[in-house]
Amino acid sequence: MTKRFFSVREWMRLCLALAALCGGAAAQERGSTDFAPEAPRAQHEGADSPAGKASLAAGFSIPVEPLGFSAPGPIYLGQQYSLASLDFLDENRLLFTFRVPGLIHREHVAVVDEDSDEHHVRALVLDLSSGSVQAEAVWTLHDRSRYLRMLRDGHFLLRDGNTLKQGDGTLALKAVLRFPGPLLSVDLDPTQKFLVTNSREPLAAGTKAGDVASPATAAANVTVEGQRPSAQTDVVLRILHRDSGQVMLVAHVGSIVPLPINNEGYLESQRVTDTKWLVNLNQFTGGSTTIGRVESTCRPAFEFIAPREVLASGCNGEGDRTLVAMDGEGLHLWENTQPATQVLPRMAMAATGVRLARESLVIGHPIDASHPFTREDVKGQIMEVFDAANGHVALTATASPVLDSGGMWPFRPADEG
Repeated sequence: MTKRFFSVREWMRLCLALAALCGGAAAQERGSTDFAPEAPRAQHEGADSPAGKASLAAGFSIPVEPLGFSAPGPIYLGQQYSLASLDFLDENRLLFTFRVPGLIHREHVAVVDEDSDEHHVRALVLDLSSGSVQAEAVWTLHDRSRYLRMLRDGHFLLRDGNTLKQGDGTLALKAVLRFPGPLLSVDLDPTQKFLVTNSREPLAAGTKAGDVASPATAAANVTVEGQRPSAQTDVVLRILHRDSGQVMLVAHVGSIVPLPINNEGYLESQRVTDTKWLVNLNQFTGGSTTIGRVESTCRPAFEFIAPREVLASGCNGEGDRTLVAMDGEGLHLWENTQPATQVLPRMAMAATGVRLARESLVIGHPIDASHPFTREDVKGQIMEVFDAANGHVALTATASPVLDSGGMWPFRPADEG
């Protein structure tokens, strides 16, 4: 039997349909998990949504109600809980995970906090050609933040409690790193050789065999405005080699710090004037180099979308969001402006570095400290896929149900799209 490959256009349509899983479920016969082609339509569902117009109609869909998925209620909007995720495990398999509804189980502790928020997540490995379930498991997790990071070799990282686990297509898990306290976040550099972790630890925490250590030789002064350690606990930021667990940098910070890194070092910004910022690369080998400048009325955020390409997210004087892509020498490759009504953005990069996806909530009015938004203000969710080289938009899509913590826009590992 000859294997059929998807064209880029077919793949865009498939990705769009998978992102709108719940909508596809309602149109399919209950109990079936096979792909079904969508009937021709004059418009894509949601094309008239306030979130915008989809540039391609869905080509295929997988019914998910038979898999046990139900859309989260609107009460969760704005809380940024990770309630579902959809990722490529490899070229031919998807990893679909979602919260299992039911009673919330809490540990018997004097003070209940986010670390005792026990809940269950169902994980399913789905065959891309048929939609059939190849493996399944139920995970017990202990907070509502992002729990999955996909690797490019058919594996993934699962964050829970003070442990980082690694899994594969069988959904078998093994612990790879333990931390002296709850692991709050995990990020990877574009090459996936390094990890950036934030963990909450007692100030006088001792280490045990197998724990991630904090050698003084790896200490660094990473500072973020307005963040201070508490009296009893501290947030510890580390950069580690993913394979060996060797610590390259450790810093004590007041709260979670998203530290952008590549294989050379990590980025920090320095304010020059009210609207001008220097972008510095602090090398792992020592020393710091200014690689570029950006203008922004707010503190810009940075992310490596390729080993030698940085995306800066800032603000302009009209209150809109600005995206500026620049190379390793600070040359601005392209710029894009996003309306102030698109909030809580999240990004995903293709493994090839050719494309990047940006998703955000669409609300009815711009927000600031005096005008926060509520779930009633949420009008929808939009995703745009950009060409990383020139900023051209290759695909626009809307999502249903709205998930304000992202996780629903996967890239195929070896594809351009």
